Formats: sequence, structure tokens, C-alpha cells
Amino acid sequence: MAEEKNTTCESCDFAKKKWHKNHGASGGVYGLAFVGALIYFIQHATTFWMGVLGFLKALVWPAVLIYKLLEFLKL
Repeated sequence: MAEEKNTTCESCDFAKKKWHKNHGASGGVYGLAFVGALIYFIQHATTFWMGVLGFLKALVWPAVLIYKLLEFLKL
């Protein structure tokens, strides 16, 4: 068998490990917010295209929520 080439560099591995270590929880919170928003918007969709629009809204809903929260707190 031919040897497998290691195409990753040490700095890339470090960046990946650092990302998962520092941002894993926030990714989980975003994922839960996305799933919750998706369920809400899909349940209230009356047509297929409203469901597609609901999916798109669910993608950006957590970001809009954080923006409004920071705006309310004046940060």
C-alpha cells in the first residue's frame, strides 16, 4: 500500500483545536436556536414557499436576536 500523505500543517491543526475549544458551546446554542426557530416557522407556514422562507428566517434569526438584545442593552 502507498503511504498516505499528511497534507495538514501544524498551524491549521492548532487553529481547528482552538476553534473547537473556545467556540463549541456557542455553536451548540446557535444550533438549538436554529432548530427551535425552524420548527416555529415551519409550523406556521401555509405554503411550500412560506416554508422555504421560514428556513431562511431560521438561519438568521439567532443573529437578529443578539443584535436586538445588544441594541436594547445599549452595548
